[in-house]
Amino acid sequence: MSTPIDVMDAPTLKKLLASDESGVAVLDVRTPAEFESVHIPGSYNLPLDLVAEHAHDVTRKLGKQIVLVCQSGTRASQAQQKLVDIQIDAGSVLDGGIAAYEKSGGNVVRGTQRWAMDRQVRMTAGSLVLLGFIASKLIHPKLGYLSAAIGAGLTYSAASNSCAMASMLSKMPWNQVSTAGKANPLAQIPNAGQLLNPNSK
Repeated sequence: MSTPIDVMDAPTLKKLLASDESGVAVLDVRTPAEFESVHIPGSYNLPLDLVAEHAHDVTRKLGKQIVLVCQSGTRASQAQQKLVDIQIDAGSVLDGGIAAYEKSGGNVVRGTQRWAMDRQVRMTAGSLVLLGFIASKLIHPKLGYLSAAIGAGLTYSAASNSCAMASMLSKMPWNQVSTAGKANPLAQIPNAGQLLNPNSK
């Protein structure tokens, strides 16, 4: 996992957002479905796989005081690295993600409840490993290679700081949200200088 260049803890972000003149822009890089399930009031959603493509437009619109948020901090760190790679001021990563923010007493908005992508990946990978083991005992020994394949995939995921399984799961029906009026991922993001405060939305 990439080491965040600049990290902000949850209590600090909570304090900044409570200030009417904080000027802090919270950019959530989780999937739209995760964002719909729970997000920080006033935050903006731009999925990780779109960050590099829209980086210049996003940073121009939001200005430099950007806090990158995901579920636990991992994807936000990846987003930060994407910005660094194209020589853009990367902003801060919320340490511990939205989970830490909520635990610190921060206010969140809840919608249709879904499991966080990290949790979905753990459940899917664990289930496939268990299935491969059981099948190798009850059906054919070679089915145990399924467990080995999943283990190899997780190892590569850690080494490359990517996750093909998460990408596939994000396309599943239960992870889809209505796209009506959301064709442009930047449409919800204001121009720099507009007040970015949860009380304004």
